[in-house]
Amino acid sequence: MTKFIEFARRLRKDDDGATAIEYGLLAALIAVGIISAVGILGDNLRDAFDEVNQELVDGGSPGAVGSAEE
Repeated sequence: MTKFIEFARRLRKDDDGATAIEYGLLAALIAVGIISAVGILGDNLRDAFDEVNQELVDGGSPGAVGSAEE
């Protein structure tokens, strides 16, 4: 019984598991931040490419926004 009590005391003082959980939560928070940033930047990047594509398509037509004839 004494060995069990000693083991329980050592286990209670050991905080390595708590540290691992904290690192896991921190990694999850960073992952959520990265996913959010990529989502926002991805939408903005897609819009920019769509705009460039539209300018290239409309570039040769008279009266188009940004055309050389204006």
